[in-house]
Amino acid sequence: MTEIRMDWTREEIAALFDLPFTELLFQAATAHRTYHRPDEVQLCTLLSIKTGGCPEDCGYCSQSVHADSGVEATKLMDVRAVLQSAAQAKDAGSQRFCMGAAWRNPKDRDMPAIVEIVKGVRDMGLETCMTLGMLTPKQADMLAAAGLDYYNHNIDSSPEYYERVISTRNFEERLDTLDHVRKSGINVCSGGIIGMGETREDRVGFVHTLSTLEQHPESVPVNALVPVKGTILGDMLADTPMAKIDDIEFVRTVAVARITMPKSMVRLSAGRESMSASTQALCFMAGANSIFTGDKLLTAPNAGDDSDAALFDRLGLKALEGEEPLRQSRDGAESTMETAE
Repeated sequence: MTEIRMDWTREEIAALFDLPFTELLFQAATAHRTYHRPDEVQLCTLLSIKTGGCPEDCGYCSQSVHADSGVEATKLMDVRAVLQSAAQAKDAGSQRFCMGAAWRNPKDRDMPAIVEIVKGVRDMGLETCMTLGMLTPKQADMLAAAGLDYYNHNIDSSPEYYERVISTRNFEERLDTLDHVRKSGINVCSGGIIGMGETREDRVGFVHTLSTLEQHPESVPVNALVPVKGTILGDMLADTPMAKIDDIEFVRTVAVARITMPKSMVRLSAGRESMSASTQALCFMAGANSIFTGDKLLTAPNAGDDSDAALFDRLGLKALEGEEPLRQSRDGAESTMETAE
């Protein structure tokens, strides 16, 4: 059985990246089949509940006030409108409903509405995930009390490359929020973006950071940069060889994430709409087992439900209906502890 380790070294991870491609995929598929059904993929839906006007200067983000992307700032959506979107997502087969707000951090005045949204979506039988920026311990506890299942806070890249992408917060602040989320009892969703001009060494550092956390993230989104015109990175990388990450290198990153975090859900996220069916199939072979459905991811385009249904039919895949392995094992452990007490 594939061992769950939190003591991976950068040298070991670099050696995985260097494996012959077919051997890497074999090892990743073996790790994947140890804990997951190879024909099941979790369907998730992502909704922007507060768009634009974010003071952060993340170089990839069209919602930053530093970007000239044409994205208009909006207020937090009405609770009823969010719940209506969640109901539509459930009808389309989604298991998890993810909600994002373009904030550096939520204000305390925003929390009552956020709490109401979480409770409403959970009452529908959907898993809930939110990404609201940095959190205080008190805010994390409020979300936990509301029943939030997941909190997303991506580390984006390696500790070394991070400052070349964002200057308005540092890498440690990202880790602090993950720590607050973990201590509150909420499941962690954290990944990053591939194709921002980083080197393979940075991709090694990115995977190393996540795989050596005290507990692996239950969900690991792997995004391919969507170079939006008007964003810092979009303009910098436009019409250059770095404007699109090599497909094989992207699949390698998915495979290494799967091997080092074998129980986590590895989500094939942004950038999927520009990937061929063959590249997506390789990602599923490499251990990706979660995707976003629908036509939009926050402000970026997505493949769409019809396209995904056709791809699943071609590949013989079906939607995940059961519990994710990492959550299931922890819930079981907690139940055992409660019985013992």
